[in-house]
Amino acid sequence: MSASAAVRAAGVTKVYGEGGTRVVALDEVTAEFDRGRLTAIMGPSGSGKSTLMHCLAGLDAVTSGQVFVGDTEITALPEKALTTLRRDRIGFVFQSFNLVPTLTALENITLPMRLAGRTPDPQWLDQVVDTVGLRDRLHHRPSELSGGQQQRVACARAIAGKPDVIFADEPTGNLDSRASAEILGFLRRSVDDAGQTIVIVTHDPVTAGYADRALFLADGRVVEDMPEPTADKVLTRMRGFDSLAQRSS
Repeated sequence: MSASAAVRAAGVTKVYGEGGTRVVALDEVTAEFDRGRLTAIMGPSGSGKSTLMHCLAGLDAVTSGQVFVGDTEITALPEKALTTLRRDRIGFVFQSFNLVPTLTALENITLPMRLAGRTPDPQWLDQVVDTVGLRDRLHHRPSELSGGQQQRVACARAIAGKPDVIFADEPTGNLDSRASAEILGFLRRSVDDAGQTIVIVTHDPVTAGYADRALFLADGRVVEDMPEPTADKVLTRMRGFDSLAQRSS
């Protein structure tokens, strides 16, 4: 395993169902995700991109193969240890925000650390709050925030605990273009300025254009590893998938 890898999949296969309902969602996927980089996982619907993220994050068990976070093989951990690892070493940003409605923005940001019995680093917390631009909204509850502000809270929550890696599943899917640009700019700065490692699952070429690298899946397999993606390059590649699907239908 590369010393620079924050997370790695080695021959990961994920199968759902049996017999006539058997579906191979991931087919011996091997991939590394380097520290301090933003990687986009791309692919058409049903390609396995969300399944790969769930397996990398320990949210879904693999059928075979191994997943490592740092030097820890998470596919070998008992459930309690895996839960602790997810809490302490992995951050999550979901499309649906997943904020606690009765808590303020600040309380939502610090909630995972408080559940772990850890005291937030005040200097780091201040840096994160200023980076997301929510200083004047910290004492507002989610219902008092716009969608973009709620997602910024979710991003700050994921980063505040200094996890080894952050997984973001379509983090701008419920946002307008302006709010999306704000969130993506924040994630990009988190990588560039704070050395954070982020893996984004997305179908959006514009989102992928913020990444250092785009990993393309099709039919549960890695089919291309694109360095320095741009929205135009990704769009061209995605159109290739559409053309292939039309010829196969």
